This record gives sequence, C-alpha cells and structure tokens, in this order.
Amino acid sequence: MKILITGGAGFIGSHVVRLFVNKYPSYQIFNLDKLTYAGNLANLSDIENKENYTFLKGDIVDAAYLEDIFTNYQFDSVIHLAAESHVDRSITDPLSFVNTNVIGTVNLLNAARKLWKDDMQNHVFYHISTDEVYGSLGAEGFFTEETAYDPRSPYSASKASSDHFVRAYYHTYGLPVKVSNCSNNYGPNHFPEKLIPLAIYNIKNERSVPVYGKGENIRDWLYVLDHARAIDDIFHRGQVGETYNIGGINEWKNIDLIELLCDVMDEKLGRPAGQSRKLITFVKDRAGHDMRYAIDSSKLMEELGWKPSVTFEQGLSKTVDWYLENEEWLENVTSGNYKSYYEQQYENR
Repeated sequence: MKILITGGAGFIGSHVVRLFVNKYPSYQIFNLDKLTYAGNLANLSDIENKENYTFLKGDIVDAAYLEDIFTNYQFDSVIHLAAESHVDRSITDPLSFVNTNVIGTVNLLNAARKLWKDDMQNHVFYHISTDEVYGSLGAEGFFTEETAYDPRSPYSASKASSDHFVRAYYHTYGLPVKVSNCSNNYGPNHFPEKLIPLAIYNIKNERSVPVYGKGENIRDWLYVLDHARAIDDIFHRGQVGETYNIGGINEWKNIDLIELLCDVMDEKLGRPAGQSRKLITFVKDRAGHDMRYAIDSSKLMEELGWKPSVTFEQGLSKTVDWYLENEEWLENVTSGNYKSYYEQQYENR
C-alpha cells in the first residue's frame, strides 16, 4: 500500500507518519509537506532513513505538482493533515487559510479522483479536521457527529469548508472518504505558538505566561499519540462516508490548565511551589473567542474500540518531560534554526 500523508512534518502529522512507518513496514509512506514555519523535519529524524519512508517537499495549493506526484507514485490512499491551524494567524491573514485549507484540499480531492476514477474500491481519502467547525458550546452538552456547523473564526470557517468539499466528493463522485474532527491536541513536537508549548517555554525561561481574558474558556485536550492511534483505527477500520469525533475526555479551563502546568514545571525544575504561577499574565481576549469545546467520542469508542491511553495529568507530565529532555529542539524552533535541517539533510546531499 502506498499512502500519501500530507502535513507529515507538522505536529500531529509527524506522529502519524512515525506510527505508520514503524507499525506497517510493508506500506510505503510518502510525507508531503511544504515546510512552512510549523513544518519541521527534525520531528522525524529517527525514521528519515527507513526504507518505507519518502519525503516530498511540495505545496498542496500547487495542483499541477499534485497531479504529477499522484501519477508518478500511484498513491493508494491519502491521509490529509496539511493545514494552516493557528486561530490568531487566521484573524490576521484569512486568505492564507482559504488557500491552504480549502483550495489545497480540493486540489487533493481532484488528484485522487482522477487517479482512482476507474476503480474507487480499495482506496481511502481520509480528511482530518477540528472540533472548532462546530462553534461554541454552552456550559452543558457535547459536540457529536450530527452537530450543525457554526464556525466562528477564519480558521474554523476554512476547515468547515474543506469538510463540506470532502463530503461533497463522496456524494457526487463516489470518492471513498472518511472524516474525523478532533479536540485540542498536546504533546511532543508541538510548535510553541500554541498554549501548552508556549507556556512550557516561557515558564522554563521565567517569562510571563499570557492567558486570554480571564482564562475561563474551556477546551477538551487530546494527547497527540492517542490521536495518532485513533487515525490508525479510523483509516483501517472506519466506515467509508462516515465521520468520527475524537476527544480526550479532558475538559479544562485555560486558567486551571496553566496553573497545573506551572505546578508541574515547578516540581520538575526544582523550584519553590507556586513560583511559576506568578508568571501568569492576563491579556486582551482573542476576537470571537469560543467559550467551550467538548467532544462526544462514543461513536469511535463503540465502533472501533478506541479510548484515550492517558489522563490529562499523565499526558501533561509526559509532555513536560519531553520538552525538558529536548531543549535543543525547542531552542532550534524558537530561534528559527530548525529551518536549516531540511537544507542540511536534503538539499546539500
């Protein structure tokens, strides 16, 4: 089986690539990534020389390039993770999110449809999305696969649009698609613009830890390795045409999460208890900031037997350990030096 994984040098994508390369040695895994600021090939340095792994540098917005690689490599399936994903960036530059998340997804759909048009069997186009497409919850209830879409940011609107296009290609052309919508991910290799890795970096360096508004916004947190396992399950055993919600069953207010993280960091760094909490700084709230996300994962659990492997406290401890043990990775990312990895490993050969 030849599987194209898009965005495989990113946070979630790198964990999915590693899982598939190591677990399925008979598969050929192709990692397509543009290597934007969030794409880091150092995330995959441990598998880059595996015989069943190939890296392809390219942009899903380039339709001609996609047609070329689909023709040349004859991919059997696609796992599509490539996306612009940072809400704050989408507020500043929404068009970039439209181009990558909408146009890029349609380009992939077209390339797959053209290659598989004479035989749609034994193929999968698996599109990974977000719970943010559902909008904002009140104090009660959960997002289910039947929840109506109500995106509130340019990011979530672009992902909602891409979801609709994927389902439209299933209904219109018979393309064998699967979709999953996940809650907030955390874990190793996360680019430090997102809440948890940013806070870890700032606490470690005794800098202020920014928290939007009063920190009352609630998110459901999913350990990234558990997400990768869910993607594996859905890809292999999920039903074509179906959507699966993936949540960590870990709802936390942002302020409670940050206070817990401060305490964990104090313990692991040998600092006095409560010292890092003094770094918390409340900042002006994000425009259109959704109050609460929470996912009902019962369909995934009941049909495919998936469940989270760690509690949030366990996953957070593992995450902090990884960042403290990989200080060079973190420094390279925050300084921008990680961008030289591609040149050293690929362009200078």
